Amino acid sequence: MNLKNDLILRAARQEAIERPPVWLMRQAGRTLPGYREIRASVSGFKELVETPELAATVTIEPVDVHGVDAAIIFSDILVIPEAMGLTYELIEKKGPYFPKTIQSRKDVDALQAGEKAAQELHYVYEALQCTKQKLAGRVPLIGFAGAPWTLFSYMLEGQGSKTFSKAKKFLYQEPAAAHALMEKLTETIIAYLKLKIAAGADLVQVFDSWAGALSPQQYRTFALPYLKQICDAIQEVPITVFAKGAWFALSELGELDCNTLGLDWNTSPQQARAWIGNGKTLQGNLDPCQLYAPLENIEAATRKMLENFGRNHIANLGHGVYPDIRVEAIQCFVKTVQAWRYD
Repeated sequence: MNLKNDLILRAARQEAIERPPVWLMRQAGRTLPGYREIRASVSGFKELVETPELAATVTIEPVDVHGVDAAIIFSDILVIPEAMGLTYELIEKKGPYFPKTIQSRKDVDALQAGEKAAQELHYVYEALQCTKQKLAGRVPLIGFAGAPWTLFSYMLEGQGSKTFSKAKKFLYQEPAAAHALMEKLTETIIAYLKLKIAAGADLVQVFDSWAGALSPQQYRTFALPYLKQICDAIQEVPITVFAKGAWFALSELGELDCNTLGLDWNTSPQQARAWIGNGKTLQGNLDPCQLYAPLENIEAATRKMLENFGRNHIANLGHGVYPDIRVEAIQCFVKTVQAWRYD
């Protein structure tokens, strides 16, 4: 199916574009009335993720409401640990929780991985196919996965953490078991992303949300080699790596065989370009909290961001949309980007 709007694909490949494309991480969610209505009709978040027709509807709503240049499939990064054998719960107002966590090499060895694990996630691929059909070529569809270290941290901690002490303790005390788990995660992520691409994803993004919790040496040892394996394996569509807080690894991230690097709001485009050169498209990086400001301030900050990035840029926030941000603030951000033109 031919795309009516392929701007983000051209930007990722560093082809000629008339303006930067724009989308937002967590653009499908609690900021939108359609999402809240559907969410109220189901038993919980996981039911919504696991019901392809509903996931497709939620995925498309930001395209209808905000006019963004890409849809991103509504799902959760933690479906991969669950497919590997570690079930999680989503507790309202608290976040994800794993009743059982990884505590030993024996627990790692018991997990299934790769194609076998990825095949468990049929509902995600069905949601992609349904979304693709409903979009009818309006905009590209993004598939995503959590990065090995980020998924590892949830599987060890059992929930979000401020210190990640359990996960990092495992790295120090059980390095061989930690690498074994990273290998299993990487194998599963690759199989999962390839199945997503087969189901219709036009590009994919890997979220390393907790990258900033590691020291530079730990990140080089336990994260970057596995990100490299993923990027080397995914060649069918453009791939984006978003390693939040990993400013210290920008030069190494720039060596990955990916098209785009996402930046959080603590990393300037000038700094990124100085460390990685011009070989990558950059994505980001407005502070999500900027969207709490008056609309004229949002517009001014967005224009400043676009000036700083210049070409080879996909406009986005430096992290996901917060649930209490106003619809009109998001629309102001999107419209400001879409009004921008390169000379």
